[in-house]
Amino acid sequence: MQNILTIAFYVALIGVLVILALGLINLVRKDERQASRSNQLMRLRVLAQAIAVGLLVVLGFVSGAISLPF
Repeated sequence: MQNILTIAFYVALIGVLVILALGLINLVRKDERQASRSNQLMRLRVLAQAIAVGLLVVLGFVSGAISLPF
């Protein structure tokens, strides 16, 4: 289980990196849809980051690095 979560976490991080790179490339482009595309990529990046953080928290619980005080 821990190995699957670790792989999923790294895949999510790579996804965030790819989306971030696409957003930076989009900043260089100058066309009529640039602003709309930038907004969509920003939303997608925030979603991918939330997934990565969620996976990291679950991985912390599974590995025992995070424990609840009760």
